[in-house]
Amino acid sequence: MDSSDIEPIDRFKNDIRYRDKIVHVETIPSKKPKYKKIDNLNGRIIDYLESKDVKLYEHQAEAYEHIRNKENIIITTPTASGKTLAFNLPIMETMIEDEEATALYIYPAKALSNDQLHILENLEKELDIKTNPRTYDGDTPKDERYGIRQKSRIVLTNPYQLHLILRWHPQWERFYGNLKYIVIDESHYYKGVFGSNVAFLIRRLKRIVNSTYGSNPQFILSSATLANPLELANKLTGEEFVLIDKDASPSGEKDFILYNPFINKKKNKRNSKSPSMHVETEEIFSYLISMNIQTLCFTVSRKMAELIARWSKNEINAVKPKLVDRVAAYRAGYRPEERREIEEGLKSRKYLGVTCTNALELGINIGSLDAVIISGYPGTMVSVWQQSGRAGRSNQKSLAILVAFENQLDQYFMNNPDFFFDKPHENVFIDLNNSILRNAHILCAAKEHSLTSEESDKYFNTPVEVLDNLVKVKDLKKTPRGTYVYPYDDNPAFNHSLNQLSNEEFRVFYNRQVLETMERSQVYREAHEGAVLINKGESYIVKKLNLKNKTVNVVKEDVDYHTLVLNNVDVNIKRKISKTKFGNLTIYFGELTVTEDYYKYKKMQFSKTVGSFDLDLPPLKFTTKGLWFTIPDYLREDVEDAYDGESIFEGGLHGVEHALIGLFPLHVMCDRSDIGGLSTKYHEDTQESTIFIYDGYEGGIGITEKAIEIFPELVKSTFDLLKNCDCVDGCPACIYSPKCGNDNKPLHKKATKHILGYMCSKIEGSKSEAKEEPEKLIDDVIVDKKDSFEIEYEEAYDLYCQGDYPSSRDILDAILSKDKKNSDAWALIAMILYEQGDKQGAINFNKKALKYDSANEQANELSLKLNNL
Repeated sequence: MDSSDIEPIDRFKNDIRYRDKIVHVETIPSKKPKYKKIDNLNGRIIDYLESKDVKLYEHQAEAYEHIRNKENIIITTPTASGKTLAFNLPIMETMIEDEEATALYIYPAKALSNDQLHILENLEKELDIKTNPRTYDGDTPKDERYGIRQKSRIVLTNPYQLHLILRWHPQWERFYGNLKYIVIDESHYYKGVFGSNVAFLIRRLKRIVNSTYGSNPQFILSSATLANPLELANKLTGEEFVLIDKDASPSGEKDFILYNPFINKKKNKRNSKSPSMHVETEEIFSYLISMNIQTLCFTVSRKMAELIARWSKNEINAVKPKLVDRVAAYRAGYRPEERREIEEGLKSRKYLGVTCTNALELGINIGSLDAVIISGYPGTMVSVWQQSGRAGRSNQKSLAILVAFENQLDQYFMNNPDFFFDKPHENVFIDLNNSILRNAHILCAAKEHSLTSEESDKYFNTPVEVLDNLVKVKDLKKTPRGTYVYPYDDNPAFNHSLNQLSNEEFRVFYNRQVLETMERSQVYREAHEGAVLINKGESYIVKKLNLKNKTVNVVKEDVDYHTLVLNNVDVNIKRKISKTKFGNLTIYFGELTVTEDYYKYKKMQFSKTVGSFDLDLPPLKFTTKGLWFTIPDYLREDVEDAYDGESIFEGGLHGVEHALIGLFPLHVMCDRSDIGGLSTKYHEDTQESTIFIYDGYEGGIGITEKAIEIFPELVKSTFDLLKNCDCVDGCPACIYSPKCGNDNKPLHKKATKHILGYMCSKIEGSKSEAKEEPEKLIDDVIVDKKDSFEIEYEEAYDLYCQGDYPSSRDILDAILSKDKKNSDAWALIAMILYEQGDKQGAINFNKKALKYDSANEQANELSLKLNNL
């Protein structure tokens, strides 16, 4: 076929300059719409639909009917499937039939609120009703706020504003007293610390509207496609939901291309020259524009959005100068009118090519484009489908291209396209058990309205003992009526950021202006003295860090290097909470004490070190939650016998830790910087080789707890990553980590693969491969510790006598997690190791038994046996 006969949208995948780096083309077929009629619609709604020649898709009609039936719903259909209309119409029907009814719309970003406001204003006009929709956020003029509170029936806001104004709820009596709906759009955005904070905020809101104003609003949630949408909706609001996830809207055919610049790169050396992903992105972007294909290019940073737009203009100017003015960059930081002009220009095709960050990922209306380039996996599959969904008109073919970077996630997808295009794998996690977050919101709630112990239990799942403890430390005051109040004049909401867990906030100053704020742990990683700090695409150098005043002073400087901080990590098991068995592999979960010592940083030009500098920072110490598992001594011997070199086994353990953490975001929506890890060939608390993975936040935020549910899938995908990576000694695509505090030393790829293979065999080695329900190991209150230990020890001893050493060992480990000085438990573990032929292990554990009780009979008998060997 002559190339001139090929449609422009298809030419890219056939072009000789690009086709060798295309590893997969997934053609998503076109889809015809499916409609459904709803009976007994309000006459104005019928007239509106007829005047616009609109028929409701099946999922829109289903949403309408469930909302009419007073049910909470969560809609997870794709971008441009009409989710907004699905809930706006039934809300408007209520507004028509009940002239006092109100609705609260909550959005994660101001731009989304403004976009939705225009839609609601048009609906109000078309339906001839008075709802006076208005946004109420930090940008709302003060002289307009009273009128909004008194007259608006639909208010659009964001969690940050709601968090601060909930204290003044009496000013909203009319609105809250008639509240029929709470809409939470883009609800997948609420994850991690932010999501957990918003979940507590929603419970504060519910308490006010339920208890104070007597209303019981329905919840309507809209989300991208997830693996656990109903769980997200329930944890975010505390309510039960109906799921609507079958998309009946039309779509044109789409080619989704996985493009790997590294496909021909030999990765035998760490410092081998890498192709520039950004340059390749720019070349593809310029190519599509020159073909008159309207393209949106998502980049990893604001700076790259600007650079790729600039490079493209230079290249296009040499080929088709008339197109130069049709290329633009779009990012946060532009004035609202500038952003709106570009949004309108995309809809009108004034702009043919726009580079952007994820600012255009969310539901801002820019119309449908011809093509989307995603430069680097954006961190979640939700973002992938949100971004790629920007391309495609209902009757035209479109194109989406993912340009891979050289890291674990990107390269995993390049080698596993079936996984990429399979069902949703990502779980959003929200943790309601973090005491720091919970207590902060209890203080806010007590300031908003005096809090009863019944309300605390109902909305915050908190017993009265927690409230009394807050009274003891003078954070709360108990009134003669038995209620709890916040005893100070300030608003605690101003002291608690929704984006952060800790109230210990450092301020970063540039020219005496606050550039940003961050927690201490982030300061240690990114804003230590000498660090290169990136803010809004600009680079700054940290000149002074004042730990006492909690300030960071920076100067703006354009440098050709970045900084990498090194740290030593120590982890101790504070409390075992549960163990979960997958086949024959046991995963423990519990409270951990983590100490991180940041002792040095390096200046790096790409992968080359150009300088190392000592740091003088006090260690960070915090309690968190995490998972861990052990690797037996016989596997260490197998690994060390199989391969040559130094620190082979330690390098394998370290590689497993890196690779597992690198693929965490594949299954749980988080950033790899949200989690930490430690691998060691001997850990005092387990007496074995152990790998720990923990939440990088005080108290834990639920990441590793959620990961336990999908641990077999995580192990399998990590093993597949190692098998499919064609490097010899390890590389950024498999076991190297850009955030390793030990400078990626030691690492051993073959040993890593060997250990992961062992873990896979253990998971699959049982007749029952299904996950067993987690077994709780510790009760919060143990009435008689001594009796409990004696009963547990007798059970462990019986299992030892029966030859069931693993089960006996599990019980003994649980005893020691509660009582580290239990000499009987130490002695029996030593006997088990002796029976298993592990002389050194038996000696180590027996010494522990004698240390705590030199007269222990079993330990002394075993000492005689060991001395006679």
